Amino acid sequence: MTTKAKAEQQVYSVDGGKANGKQSVKNPIAENGVSNIKDKYVYSFGGGKADGNESMKNLLGGKGANLAEMAGHKDLKLPVPPGFTVTTEVCTYFYNHNRTYPAHLEKQIKNALAEVEKLMGKKFGDIKDPLLMSVRSGARRSMPGMMDTVLNIGLNDETVKGLIEVTGDERFAYDAYRRLVMMYADVVIEKAGGMEPAKGKGIRKIMDERLGDLKKERGVELDTEISAADLKKLVKEFKALTKKYLKVEFPEDPWDQLMGGVGAVFASWNGKRAIEYRKIERIPDDWGTAVNVQAMVFGNMGDNSCTGVAFTRNPGNGDNHFYGEYLVNAQGEDVVAGIRTPAPINNASKNDHSKDLKTLEKLMPAQYKELNEIQKRLEKHYRDMQDIEFTIEKGTLYMLQCRVGKRNGVAAVKMAADMYKEKLIDADTAVMRVGPNQLIELLLPMIDPEEEKKNKPIAKGLPAGPGGATGRVVFSSEEAVEWGLKGEKVILVREETSPEDVDGMHKSQAILTTKGGMTSHAALVARGWGKCCIVGCSDIEIHEKEKYFVTNTGKKVHEGEWLTLNGTTGLAYEGVLQLSNTDLNQNASYKVLMTLVDKAKKLGVRTNADTPKDAQQASYFGAEGIGLFRTEHMFYGEGSEKPLFLLRKMIMSTTVAERKTALDELFKFVKKDIKATLEVMNGNPVTIRLLDPPLHEFVPHDKEKLQELSRELGVRMSVLNRRILALHENNPMLGHRGVRLGVSYPEITEMQVHAILESAAELQKEGKKAYPEIMIPVVMGRHELRHQKEIVDRVYDEVCKHMGVKEINFLYGTMIETPRAALKGDSLATVADFFSFGTNDLTQMSFGFSRDDIGGFLPKYLDLKLLPEDPFVSIDQSGVGELIKIGVDKARSVKPKLKVGICGEHGGDPESVKFCHRLGLDYVSCSPFRVPIARLAAAQAAIETK
Repeated sequence: MTTKAKAEQQVYSVDGGKANGKQSVKNPIAENGVSNIKDKYVYSFGGGKADGNESMKNLLGGKGANLAEMAGHKDLKLPVPPGFTVTTEVCTYFYNHNRTYPAHLEKQIKNALAEVEKLMGKKFGDIKDPLLMSVRSGARRSMPGMMDTVLNIGLNDETVKGLIEVTGDERFAYDAYRRLVMMYADVVIEKAGGMEPAKGKGIRKIMDERLGDLKKERGVELDTEISAADLKKLVKEFKALTKKYLKVEFPEDPWDQLMGGVGAVFASWNGKRAIEYRKIERIPDDWGTAVNVQAMVFGNMGDNSCTGVAFTRNPGNGDNHFYGEYLVNAQGEDVVAGIRTPAPINNASKNDHSKDLKTLEKLMPAQYKELNEIQKRLEKHYRDMQDIEFTIEKGTLYMLQCRVGKRNGVAAVKMAADMYKEKLIDADTAVMRVGPNQLIELLLPMIDPEEEKKNKPIAKGLPAGPGGATGRVVFSSEEAVEWGLKGEKVILVREETSPEDVDGMHKSQAILTTKGGMTSHAALVARGWGKCCIVGCSDIEIHEKEKYFVTNTGKKVHEGEWLTLNGTTGLAYEGVLQLSNTDLNQNASYKVLMTLVDKAKKLGVRTNADTPKDAQQASYFGAEGIGLFRTEHMFYGEGSEKPLFLLRKMIMSTTVAERKTALDELFKFVKKDIKATLEVMNGNPVTIRLLDPPLHEFVPHDKEKLQELSRELGVRMSVLNRRILALHENNPMLGHRGVRLGVSYPEITEMQVHAILESAAELQKEGKKAYPEIMIPVVMGRHELRHQKEIVDRVYDEVCKHMGVKEINFLYGTMIETPRAALKGDSLATVADFFSFGTNDLTQMSFGFSRDDIGGFLPKYLDLKLLPEDPFVSIDQSGVGELIKIGVDKARSVKPKLKVGICGEHGGDPESVKFCHRLGLDYVSCSPFRVPIARLAAAQAAIETK
C-alpha cells in the first residue's frame, strides 16, 4: 500500500491517487477542526452484526441499509459477505469540496477494511491469499444500472499469482483480472475522469470488440470458453489499450484501486444517465449516493458456482411465485448485461427462451432450497416484493443485495391487492404501494385482438413490459431523442440497452432488444417506467451501420419503418396495428385497490368533460361529477357544423335583435348537449362554464364559408370583413373573453343559463336527478359576478314559471383565473356558492407565460434549474399555490363551507392533487383517463396527512 501521509493532509481525487499527483490543498476540516457532516463516515456489516439498519436509508442508501439489515437483524442474520458503507454525507462533501474527502475518511475505511479481513481470514493486497473487494453504489431510492460498479478490486500482477495458488484455477483468476481492468478503465479512469471517448467509442466498447475478435479467432461463442492463456494475454492487451487511449496506467496498487473505485461511484451520481434518470423519476439531486465496499464472492469459479437475480414475486404480472434467473460460472454483471441467455431458477421462471435450460432448483437443489427459504423470510420481514442478488461460490450461497423490487403497474396493483388479502399489509399500506402514474399502465392500450388475429408476427421475444405500442424503428438512443423531439413515435431497437441509453429509452414508445433476459437492463428499466418492452428477441439480427434489422425469415425492416409490439405476449408485428383500451372491470385486483382508495380519500374527484361520451367514460373511471364542462366545445369536432354556423351568425350580428335571433336558433343545440350530459351524470354535479374564448376564434377564415355567412346574413363581403377586423385583438388572452362577453352581450349569458336550467327542470320532471353548477369565467371582482347573477336570477324565475316547477337545484359560482380574483376571494364569496380555480390560466397570468409559446424557452429554464419543473404540469406551489391558498382562506373567512375545487390540467397531476388535499379543497377535476390517478393520489394524500 502507499505510504501513509498525515490524515489531515492526504485527500484523494477520483482516480485514487493524491489530487494533482501531489499533496492537495489543505482540507477544510483539518484547518478549522469542524466538520459539516457527522464524524462517522463508514458503517460496517458482516459476521452477524452491523452498525446500521434498514431505517437508515437516507444515510446509508437503500443498498447499504438493506445489507446492514440482512447481516445484523436478529431475525435475519443472512450469509452476507462482510463489508462497509461510506455514507451519502460523504458524497455531499465530495461535491461541495472539489471532489475531495473528509480528512478522517481514509482512516475509517482502513479500520473497516481490517474488520472485513478478520472475518474473511484474508488480507487486502496480500500476494499469497488476497482479499478482493467490490465497490457498488446505493442511493436512498433504487436507480437500477444508473451508477457505476467495480468488481475484483485488489488484483494486480502479483496478487493474481496468489489467487491462482489458493484456488488452483488459473482461468478463473485471469478472468477476474481482465474484468477488473475493463471496469476500472471504463468506470474510474474514463467516466469518472470526465474523458470524452475518441470518435464516440468508449474504452469499454474497444475492449469488448477485442474480446469479440478473440472469440472469433478461437472459434468459440462464450466468454467461458476462452482459455487461461488467452485471458492472461488479454489482461496485458487491456492495460495497453488503457494506456494508449486514456493516457493513464492501470494502477497496480490495491489501495489506489479501492479509493479510485469509491471516487468513481461518487462521480457517477452526476453522470449523464444518473441525472437523466433522476429527472424522470423526480429524485432530488442533493440526495447523493452511498458507496458499498464488500468482500468479493465468486460465481465464476466453475460449474458449481453461479450468480443470479431474483424477485420474491413476478415483477411482470404480480403472480405470487418466486421468480428469477441465473448463470453458471459468471459474475453479476453478466446477468443484467444480457450477454448470455440466463437460465430459470425454477419452473415458474421459465420462458420461451429458457424452457429447455436446467433450473437452479434441479442443478443445485440444496442451495435453491436455502435461497427459497431466505426469499420467503425477506418478503415477510420487509412486507414487500424484494429484488435480490445472490452468488453461489463452490456450493456456498451468499446474499449480495436485497431491495424493494421495481415492478410495472399491472404487477404493482396485483401485489398490493394480494398482499392486503394475505394480511401481509394493511389497507393504507396497500394504497401507498402503487404509484399514481403506475395506474396509467392498466389503462395502456393493447393491440386490438381481432386485428392481431389477422396479422402474423415477424418475431418473438420475452414479454418484459406490458401493453401494445406502435412506432418508427430507430437504432440508437440519440436517434430516439432526436425523432421524439420532432413529435415522432419511435421504437428503440438494440442488441441490448445499457444505462447510457436511458434518455432514448424514455423518449421511445417501446423497446425491443435481441439479447437479455427478464432481469436485463432493458427489462428492469422498462418495467419501472411501465413501458412496452420485448427483450431477448433472437428472431432478429440488427445491422446497425446499414440501419435495418432482418428477421430469421429474411424480412428486412429499415429505420423509419413502422413496427407494432405486444409487450404482454412478446410478439412483434410489421406496420401499424390498431390499439384498443383494456376493460378495468375485468381486473379484480384493480377493483380491490380502488375500493380501499375510495375509503381512504377525502378529496372528491371530478372530470373535465365536454360531451356525453366523455362524461360516460369518466363515470366508468369513477368520476364523482364534472368539474368543467366547456360550452364552446360543442362548436368543434363531429356534428358541430350547424351550431358553429349559428354561432358565427350571432357573432357577425350588428344589432341585439339579430343577435337574439341567432341565439334562439342556437339554443336547441346548446340545450341538447347540456341535457344529455346532465342525464349521464345522474345527479352528480356538472359545472358548466359559460362561453369563454374571444369571439374572433370562431370566425371563419375560409373564403367559401365567409361567402356563405355573407349570403345568410344578407350583408356584403366588405361589411363582413370590416366586422371581422373589428373583432381583432392585440392580446386576446387578456381581451374580450369570459365574463366580459356576458357583460357586453347579456343575451349570450341569458341563452346559456336558459339552456342549463331548462335542461335540469325537464330532467327533474322526468323523475331524474340533475345538479348543474353555473360557472362564470375570467372574473376579476364582485361587481362582474353580481351583474351576471342578476341575469341568472331573472332567467331562473322565468324557467320555473315556464316549466311549472317550484325550484331547480343549481349552484352559482366562478372560475378563479386571474391573480386579482384570488386576492379578492372574500368579496367574491359573498356572491358565489363555489369557486373553481382554473389553474391553467392562473399559471399563465401569474408567470406571464403563454402556454402556447413556452417551447422556445422553458426547456432551457428546466435544464438550468431556474424552475424546478414545468408549472403547467405540476402546480407551482410557492407562487400560484400561494394565490390559491390566499383565495381559499379569504373566501372561507366569509363563507366557511364554500365549495372549492380546481379544474385545470393540474387536477390529474399527483403532486398537485396532494397539494389540493392539504389546502382543504373539496375536489379536483381532470381529464377522464386521469381520474383513477387522481383518486389514488387523493387517497395517498389523506394517508400521508393522518
